Parts: sequence; C-alpha cells; structure tokens
Amino acid sequence: MTTPSWDDSYTRSMPAPWDIGRPQPAFVRLAERGLLADRVLDAGCGTGEHTLLAASHGADAVGVDVSPRAIERARGKAASRGIKARFEVADALRLGDLGLMFDTVIDSGLFHVFDDDSRARYVASLASVLRSGGHCYLMCFSDRQPGDAGPRRVSQDELRAAFSDRWQVVSIQADAFAVNPGTFGTTTVQAWLATIARSAQG
Repeated sequence: MTTPSWDDSYTRSMPAPWDIGRPQPAFVRLAERGLLADRVLDAGCGTGEHTLLAASHGADAVGVDVSPRAIERARGKAASRGIKARFEVADALRLGDLGLMFDTVIDSGLFHVFDDDSRARYVASLASVLRSGGHCYLMCFSDRQPGDAGPRRVSQDELRAAFSDRWQVVSIQADAFAVNPGTFGTTTVQAWLATIARSAQG
C-alpha cells in the first residue's frame, strides 16, 4: 500500500475503524502491568495513542507510521497532552533505517495488513531493532472473526510460523479490538494478542 492510501484513512469525514481516539484495552492492561517499559517502539502507530500510553507510563517511546498525516496528528496529541514522545514517518519494513534499538515493540493492527512476502520482511525488520531478549506485543485480526469485512484474518499457526526463526512465541491469547462501528456494525472484533520474545541468539 502506498503512503497516499494510508493518508486517506486520516482525511475521511468518518474516522478509520482503528482510529478510536484512545489506546486498545489490551495495551492498557500491558502498560498497567509495567510491560511497556524502557525503550519502546510503536510500529504503525497511527495517531499515536499507544506511543503516548507507553510514554505516560515512563517509557522512552517512539512511534513510527508511513502516513505523514497520522504522524502530524500524533505530534499534536503529544503537545496538547504534555507527553514527551517521539514520532517519525518511517516504513515498518525498513525499521533498521531508524538507527535505534528497543527493549519492547508494540504492534496494534499492523501485522495483518501485510501479504506473505511483506510479512517476512516485516518480521526481519522487527528483528533489526529489537534487542536480544526483548519482547514484541502484537495484536492482530483473528480468524475467529466471522464474515469477510475488514483486513485479512490471521491464525495462531500463521503467527507461530512467521516468528519461528530466532523468536519465541511466549503466548497467543484471544482478545478483541475496540473499533469504530462503521465497517463492522459493532464496536469490537476478534483479535489475537501475541507475546513474542527475541531469542538471545538472535
């Protein structure tokens, strides 16, 4: 997908399904458990709610997104809320270009947008910025969700296969995305929340 298509998601009169104006409850729970700590990268941060969540809990947080419009809005939120966080326009398939390393990576709804080839590139990109022993908390659309509206469904087996080389899938739990109701006609959709560790030898 090109940058303009993602920018378009933030210029429509109705907000995009994922742009709910607050963090996903699953990531709030992670933050409350102290798991969004130290140097945190929010990959595909959109308008920055999860980056700001991590920063408000004391993390040195960086959010990246391919959409300049989303990043502009995220920076505006940080300024208006008085929260110190960094936001950059960047390609999630080329995270190594940031020249930074992180202890924790957040992915809320990015993994499921990629096709098979890009999925492998994305996992390699994550590996280039996550320190050995660091954790990725990844929330994606679930194959438990009925119908065909919205993004590609992801199975647990697909997650495990994608993160099979020098990663450890610690857990995959059934969860739910909070969404704006326009696309799905409901305010929640089925998701997987995966906790994935970067192996020490990675």
